[in-house]
Amino acid sequence: MKVRVLERTQIVPRPLAETFKFFSDSHNLQRLTPQFLQFKFLAPPPEVMHPGTVIDYQIRLYGVPVHWRTRIEIVEAPKKFVDVQEKGPYALWRHSHTFKDVGKGATEMKDRVEYAMPLGPLGEIAYHLFVKRSLAQIFEYRESKLAEIMGS
Repeated sequence: MKVRVLERTQIVPRPLAETFKFFSDSHNLQRLTPQFLQFKFLAPPPEVMHPGTVIDYQIRLYGVPVHWRTRIEIVEAPKKFVDVQEKGPYALWRHSHTFKDVGKGATEMKDRVEYAMPLGPLGEIAYHLFVKRSLAQIFEYRESKLAEIMGS
């Protein structure tokens, strides 16, 4: 299994505690997901995030509904949280969110996603044809939407 890493960094012009609170509120997951994925919760989202919290949702990948279940693995408020895919389209998906106060009321927010494709060689073909580009588009949308919401 080939594990890939996607990393993104964004400066959010909001204090650390406020930025962490925004990202740790599972309701905002829907706000930061591109509309073409048709995100919807399959169960009421949790009000408070803690290790073991599960978030069940559905997205559409190329028109096909996909059930995705995420479990919060680590919470170190207000500096970090990590979610892992329990059910979904990847053989591995581990998403670390880290937050650092950079002064003047701003926060550096870093995403690090470790992921692997399912289905061996077929998954590798899909990665090169679709997935690499789609992930870049999703994270670009997320950065743009966050800038719109948080004023960065």
